[in-house]
Amino acid sequence: MKKYICEGIGTCVLVLFGCGTAVISGGNLIATSFAFGLSIIAMAYVIGEVSGCHINPAVSLAMFLNKKLDRKDFIWYVVAQVIGALCGTLLLYLILSSSTIGVDNLGANGYGSLSSVRLNLLGAIVTEIILTFVFIYTILGVTSDKKKDSISGIVIGLTLTFVHIIGINLTGTSVNPARSLAPAIILGGKALSQVWVFIVAPFIGSLLASYTFKYLNK
Repeated sequence: MKKYICEGIGTCVLVLFGCGTAVISGGNLIATSFAFGLSIIAMAYVIGEVSGCHINPAVSLAMFLNKKLDRKDFIWYVVAQVIGALCGTLLLYLILSSSTIGVDNLGANGYGSLSSVRLNLLGAIVTEIILTFVFIYTILGVTSDKKKDSISGIVIGLTLTFVHIIGINLTGTSVNPARSLAPAIILGGKALSQVWVFIVAPFIGSLLASYTFKYLNK
């Protein structure tokens, strides 16, 4: 049970601080990128030894496919991550509703009119697959060597930072189905109708990264 609670807390922190920074800073590229990356680093050194600090269903899928997570844990990790993401979004909603910023964004991902550069559907799918592939492939590489345990949290956090740097203006950067689902559920409308892209594409990216790692690195 402790590891599921940790996954929920970690995902809550990621969404609250990552999406919160995106909204409050007006989508500032550097601030938002580092908010997501630093959230991962912080949580990795707090909950990493308990749950592995996945805080992302795409990461949990990769660990399941590489036999580092059994089916039961995979299911409950995803449940905990979604609940944590919803808690983080609700906390952000509560904070923003007490301000002049408003609650009509919440850091939702999107394409078309919801993309800063009006990226189309195909572009959004390709972008999210590529970004997730790079993120997951890096995670699998750095966590496969016990000698790198002390720096894995930093490497993973910085990798999430750099995929956000290119992805924020394209899709808002998901690479995490739970992080995308929670704001979309609260906002509804177009964000909710588009969220399937940010669930399906990261899972495809995770699958590709997992099988590429098995083929090239084992």
